[in-house]
Amino acid sequence: MICDTKGDRYLCMIDPALILPLVLFAFASTGTPGPNNIMLLTSGANFGYRRTVPHMVGIWTGLVSMLLIMSTGLGELFDRYPVAEIILKVAATGYMLWLAWKIARAAPVEGGDATGTPMTLLQAAAFQWVNPKAWAMCATAVTLYSVGSGWLAMAILAIVFIMVSSVTNSTWIVLGQQMTRFLSTPGRLRAFNITMALLLVASLYPILLGQGSAGQAAAAPEISAQSPD
Repeated sequence: MICDTKGDRYLCMIDPALILPLVLFAFASTGTPGPNNIMLLTSGANFGYRRTVPHMVGIWTGLVSMLLIMSTGLGELFDRYPVAEIILKVAATGYMLWLAWKIARAAPVEGGDATGTPMTLLQAAAFQWVNPKAWAMCATAVTLYSVGSGWLAMAILAIVFIMVSSVTNSTWIVLGQQMTRFLSTPGRLRAFNITMALLLVASLYPILLGQGSAGQAAAAPEISAQSPD
């Protein structure tokens, strides 16, 4: 991280040497299976790519808002007040179980289309705030790739995550969309939705074990590169 002071402003810019590790981290964290990608896969299979785009953009919106807000030091809240993390886990578990129930009950109607509607932009953005993987991912990104509250550093983080997520999220949607032919019968579509619901429930396993929490991620050692004088 390269930092400089100009007047009353404290500006930080990410060291170019950290860009590649940041991109790799973004690919690993947004491309691997998790609540977001499981739901994008399901939405792509049930509603197609175009109708799932608001869901995908909502994920980006939620992640960027979390990155910006956590850069102000919100992640330290879990260290100071452990009960806050417990509340988050309870809310996340309850909401994700409800989502899994809705996915499992998404029965096909005549014509092969699934009942219900895809997640909206605002719903997907709000979901990130009860998504433990999103909390851990954002806390790690802010801890390892930024220092202080430099707006430029946060802008670069946000841009990198949006660019990488546009590739990884789209891949999951297209994968689900390509499964449509196989899921053309009501029985197969119902079995697929139930399987995705079970996988969503399985993604709660790290939460219940206390792994991948925002507090643990925020406590990770900070890595920075200072520019020479």
